[in-house]
Amino acid sequence: MTTPENNESVVGPCVVVIFGASGDLAQHKLIPSLANLAEEGLLSEEFAVIGVATRPWTDEDFRALILDDEACKAPVSEQTRRWLAERMTYMSGDVTKPETYERLHERLLETDKTRGTGGNYLFYLSTAPRFFAEIPKQLREQNLIKDTMDMWRRVIIEKPFGTNLETARELNVALREVLKERQIYRIDHYLGKETVQNIVAFRFANGIFEPLWNRRYIDHVQITAAEESGIYDRGRYYEESGVLRDMVPNHLFQLVTLTAMEPSISFAANEVRDEQVKVLKAIRPLEYDVVRGQYGPAADGSAVGYRSEQYVEPESNTPTFVAAKLLIENWRWSGVPFYLRTGKRLPERTTEIAICFKQEPFALFGKVGISQCKPNWLVLRVQPNEGISLSFGAKRPGTVMKLGTVKMDFSYQDYFGDAPQAGYERLLYDCMLGDATLFQRADMVEEAWSVVNPVLKFWESVTPEEFPNYVSGTWGPEAAFDLLRRDGREWRK
Repeated sequence: MTTPENNESVVGPCVVVIFGASGDLAQHKLIPSLANLAEEGLLSEEFAVIGVATRPWTDEDFRALILDDEACKAPVSEQTRRWLAERMTYMSGDVTKPETYERLHERLLETDKTRGTGGNYLFYLSTAPRFFAEIPKQLREQNLIKDTMDMWRRVIIEKPFGTNLETARELNVALREVLKERQIYRIDHYLGKETVQNIVAFRFANGIFEPLWNRRYIDHVQITAAEESGIYDRGRYYEESGVLRDMVPNHLFQLVTLTAMEPSISFAANEVRDEQVKVLKAIRPLEYDVVRGQYGPAADGSAVGYRSEQYVEPESNTPTFVAAKLLIENWRWSGVPFYLRTGKRLPERTTEIAICFKQEPFALFGKVGISQCKPNWLVLRVQPNEGISLSFGAKRPGTVMKLGTVKMDFSYQDYFGDAPQAGYERLLYDCMLGDATLFQRADMVEEAWSVVNPVLKFWESVTPEEFPNYVSGTWGPEAAFDLLRRDGREWRK
């Protein structure tokens, strides 16, 4: 463990309770993220983790998630592993049964006494969505979520937050019956990535870019979140969700709002989120400029089609690809389309925000035989190689006037020496500090669903004509390319 830098605060005494502690998220993300925070010296000595799940594990089984070399993926020291492991305990229980919460209450009181955690509790709901309303209700019955001036209680909820506008509203109502909004942290792990956090700093801290960040200079914006993989063994979930519900109202709209928002008056959580909500309210509801797709087998037989995946119906019409054209109807972005695309079984795994600037008149260069200049692109890469690049035209060496495109490229890993973390470290850290800036507020969730709800209802009423309609390993159906061709544009290669 190390000593934190002067501008970093050590988290105060607290207990993190992970419901669903035996699942993949806890094993591959949450426990390693807590280990990374401990390695950086950001967790206090008065810290503990309690895992809750149905598996009949012992404390030793739970601690193996950090002590076992094969199970733990966190690149931390042996000292940090043992420091965290001795603070980890586990209890088996059914989250629908009151007796589970009675035992949890006893365990928390015991932990407060032995670890000095002061009654500060963070409950992480890494469970199936059907338990998102049930668990806080049961916690209230045991008086475990009432915060005071002396101790705080917070709840992190994983996505999906509802399956449409109606269910999102119902869940918000159910949570507000037992929790205050300031206690609810709706998590989106995309917001923990370095580049996503850097969007606001990049825009508002650099005088060279902010004056250009509007309809006068930007032609359009492309946001891509592509996955090379299929759905693995998540067929049951994906059959209920599909790509639109899974990606657009949360991940992609978070990228849209941070790209398009006005400057907030401060970095206070509600000030930033107020500006994000304004963007969502300004988006024209999606109806027609949306394309859906479903992947078929790979041309070389290396991958099966979606309908052949495990737990998927043989005639399923669930979309695995979506492309859409968004229009933000406000002063800054009027007339500037935002093109979104996301899908499974695409050629590569990449997430990026690409800003295409308007082209200059060609009159000057036409006189020397250059008929067209390429547009300038500013690309913010979210994953896997997090960084920022800017392309622009320059004269090629030689006696004849010829233009070439050059690129200025910045990589977080190359520049700062350390690879960015998985994303949950920052979000867990902020929640323990009580900073909700990177978490969705109730109105943000509902406004996002309001945009996509018309599409969901339309898709449910109309069967797609040709599914599957794109080959695994390609960039989606032809209609996705037509979406831009109609506007005289094309997807960035």
